[in-house]
Amino acid sequence: MLRSMTGFGRCLVENDHGTQQWEIKSVNGRHLDIKWHLPCSVRNMELRLEKIVRKHASRGRIDITLTLQYAQGIHPDVHFDVTQAIAMIDCLKKLADGQGHSFKPDYNALLHIPTLWNDSNEELSENIARELEEGLALAIEDWDEARIAEGRALSTDMHSRLLRMEEWTGFIAERASILKEERTEALRERLNEGLAQFGQELDESRFLQEIVILADRLDVTEEITRLGTHLAHLHDLLQSGKDAGRRLDFTLQECFREINTCGNKLPDVQLSRTVVDFKNELEKCREQVQNLE
Repeated sequence: MLRSMTGFGRCLVENDHGTQQWEIKSVNGRHLDIKWHLPCSVRNMELRLEKIVRKHASRGRIDITLTLQYAQGIHPDVHFDVTQAIAMIDCLKKLADGQGHSFKPDYNALLHIPTLWNDSNEELSENIARELEEGLALAIEDWDEARIAEGRALSTDMHSRLLRMEEWTGFIAERASILKEERTEALRERLNEGLAQFGQELDESRFLQEIVILADRLDVTEEITRLGTHLAHLHDLLQSGKDAGRRLDFTLQECFREINTCGNKLPDVQLSRTVVDFKNELEKCREQVQNLE
């Protein structure tokens, strides 16, 4: 099943140990980049929690925030860096003395300096750790639902575009065949008119040689075959949905290469318009694919 890399998930869990609120926000990215915003008391669980996220995500930039409120009587040990605080106060006192000002430290201000406050680095109880893992899993489930819904919408949109491009591929193949005949007749007429001015007739053997060269220049059979194969593969990738993002992007690039060759080989107004429309649809599909995991 296709998943978008863009999504949002939230989970609120209340139990005897307190309240935990998880929020997950993600956008597209070439690689998996997880940013954690965790309370100090939970930071030592980051690697353990990341293993859970990696089971559900392979690409994208993900921001995960945990707001945690412990129940009354349950709180992690907190350490205050007394040495650092004294050094900071001494520096401020020297600054005030140097300016001839009196100095009285405001100890309440120390509450707002996060570098002075550290968790105890003690492991959380296994019960609380499991509850945090369960809360994260619920948030991931909500986040996944949003990604799947958007992935389904992107898939539906691209399927319709692929069907349109398949119709154009058939038109290009048909028009290329007609174009060969038109160019052959046009070449015959020009040669006959030019030779008639000098009282000469067209040499059929020489003319056939020129027709072979012209037909080779206008031949897009291989390109049309590969293009049809790529479009069918795109349908399959959208159906499978597994690790599809990069594969879809690569296959769309191959489609672009083939249709570009067709446009270069077939100098025709009708085909030129179709080729331009084809490229526009491919570009729109590529924009959509950038959001798929």
